[in-house]
Amino acid sequence: MNYNKKSIEDIDVSGKRVLCRCDFNVPTKNGVITSDKRIVAAMPTIEYLVNHNARVILCSHMGKPKNGPAPEFSLAVVAKRISELLGKEVVMAADVAGADAKAKAAALKDGDVMLLENTRFEKGETKNDPELSKALASMADIFVNDAFGSAHRAHASTAGVADYLPAVCGYLVQKEVSIMGKALANPERPFVAILGGAKVADKLNVINNLLEKVDTLIIGGGMAYTFAAAKGYSVGKSLLDETKIDYCKDMMAKAEAKGVKLLLPIDVVIASSFPSPIDGPVETATVAIDAIPDDMEGLDIGPKTAELFADAVRSAKTVVWNGPMGVFENPTLAKGTIAMAQALADSDATTIVGGGDSAAACEQLGFADKITHISTGGGASLEFLEGKELPGIACLQDK
Repeated sequence: MNYNKKSIEDIDVSGKRVLCRCDFNVPTKNGVITSDKRIVAAMPTIEYLVNHNARVILCSHMGKPKNGPAPEFSLAVVAKRISELLGKEVVMAADVAGADAKAKAAALKDGDVMLLENTRFEKGETKNDPELSKALASMADIFVNDAFGSAHRAHASTAGVADYLPAVCGYLVQKEVSIMGKALANPERPFVAILGGAKVADKLNVINNLLEKVDTLIIGGGMAYTFAAAKGYSVGKSLLDETKIDYCKDMMAKAEAKGVKLLLPIDVVIASSFPSPIDGPVETATVAIDAIPDDMEGLDIGPKTAELFADAVRSAKTVVWNGPMGVFENPTLAKGTIAMAQALADSDATTIVGGGDSAAACEQLGFADKITHISTGGGASLEFLEGKELPGIACLQDK
């Protein structure tokens, strides 16, 4: 995949109607936005378009409405928040690509901003329906994709419209593609990747792809126990995917053949059961990876493992991290994940954290400003690491 894509700065937007796909999939409670982080992240692109006299038509999905329009999934609350941040009115359309949206788009003047209703109110959105793509494209002259979190989906508003309009990226997508693209295509070495999280199955292709690129691959979290089982260790009640034991053996053999260091936990924090509630008290012990009792389960990496992993990060020039080292929602079982976040924060390397739980961990711990890049898309960043082509990026014009 070509990572060198045209951006809003490579195209004349003045006086043009610009359809800009953002990620406004924000959490709400009782009709109030509980975190506007994604809206704030989109503002540099919106402000650039406004300041360069574009006629801006914003669009996004929010939540998963099942049966067409539903008031609790309306983007009206988002329009209100953008109006506050922008200091000017954002006109809200009553539909996605119907009569109201088209009339309001046609009435826009230079520097005006409007927001279409939730794209998933249209059944054709997730099916990448050409008729919906055409209807959206008919309102605009240029398409801008700034929603990296949805770039791995071939939907009408993320990829389909690019069949009918010149397509470029906004600042958010540009940053994701340039930083992550460079890390995968041409990393400064040593290149270390850290994978955590629960399931080996989720990361099969990621492990395989990264072994072609990295100098060291670190595996923690729940999926480390399937690797431990592949080494012949008993893992007690720990998470185990027995169907993937042979795969783990293959990956260990591949790492050895390629001269890639594959680091696995050497000690783990165990408990008799998964904490319930998740943040409730839990009695733990720390044992070597090959000494987990049958009635116990591993729920975090141990201190020796944390030091081993942190040591690999210290000597790295590029680090990519995706997935926590344990049940980090519980303070007692968060130490391994905190140690990883700390190691990345202290590093002089280019550090990239791929969405989801590891991003949340860095933000909660106050390390976000010490990380080179925290991805805005969990699923998208994972597919990026797999080496997959992302439809919402592939459709953009190359520089």
